[in-house]
Amino acid sequence: MLFETTIAGSLPKPSWLAEPEKLWAPWRLAGAELEAAKIDATLLAVKLQEDAGIDIVTAGEQARQHFVHGFLERVEGIDFQNRVEMGIRNDRYKAMVPTVTGPLKLKGRVHAAEAKAARAHTKRRLKFTLPGPMTIADTVADRHYGDQKTMAFAFADLLNEEARALARDGIDVIQFDEPAFNVFMDQVNVWGIAALERAAAGLACRTAVHICYGYGIKANIDWKETLGAEWRQYEAIFPALAASRIDQVSVECRNSKVPIGLLGLLKGKDVLVGAIDVASDEIETPEDVAATIEAAMQHVPKERIVACTNCGMAPMRRDIAEAKLVALAEGAALARKRFG
Repeated sequence: MLFETTIAGSLPKPSWLAEPEKLWAPWRLAGAELEAAKIDATLLAVKLQEDAGIDIVTAGEQARQHFVHGFLERVEGIDFQNRVEMGIRNDRYKAMVPTVTGPLKLKGRVHAAEAKAARAHTKRRLKFTLPGPMTIADTVADRHYGDQKTMAFAFADLLNEEARALARDGIDVIQFDEPAFNVFMDQVNVWGIAALERAAAGLACRTAVHICYGYGIKANIDWKETLGAEWRQYEAIFPALAASRIDQVSVECRNSKVPIGLLGLLKGKDVLVGAIDVASDEIETPEDVAATIEAAMQHVPKERIVACTNCGMAPMRRDIAEAKLVALAEGAALARKRFG
């Protein structure tokens, strides 16, 4: 089927699980109640996507406070008790981050509970998201390795261990989220893609990388205002991604200043075209979504286009996010009718 739909990964959490409309939102439960509530929220996220008509659903990242820290909580060698404030994404904004204090090792499975629950409750293809190694390395304070590349490859090995287990759980697509790829373009080509391929090594399922301009939070919106009339960050990394072993690339297109022609640099890849703006509460129409797909078709074979969101929806109002899911599905259906 042409123009299948999926989302970048996250959805807003229910208000009974975490404080709404907030990134790094604190949990409202604890202990066994929290763990049960995370699974309840995961199943709700899957159902909401199914009801909206999304073809490739995700767990909605309901079991994680943050897309990076949710993975790190199950890693030995990381101190969460003594967080430090650090500028991340090239000092775009400050965050309280954990510290790497010793050799990295998984404590066990990271996302088994929510992955298995989601798999058991949907017959649709299921995508699961993990943070990419470069982005993790940019979201922790290093007090052990002394070299970001070495640390990133250590994280890549842990990611690969969990990704292989997720594939055994029945996950159809494993996506690595790498917003750092839009910030440290030189390092991406030198070692970032190699670390990403290490994380995805040996996976029999489909693999994807998500690269965007960030959640719809003020720090990211303000940063975009400094990027000028054209956002050309993708241009520096797309040729290397096209030559990589990753199957799919998820990019921001809706209401962005990314020259749409840059998508043509992703020859041979499925392109997850961001047709929903997560930095705006305005709900796209099906016509808007179809127009974004049509623009992408000028540079990407239509058989390789998947309609997607620009980024995760975690900080959004829940009713708006749900309406945007419906618009995405209806817009893709309209595009199929016009261009199929």
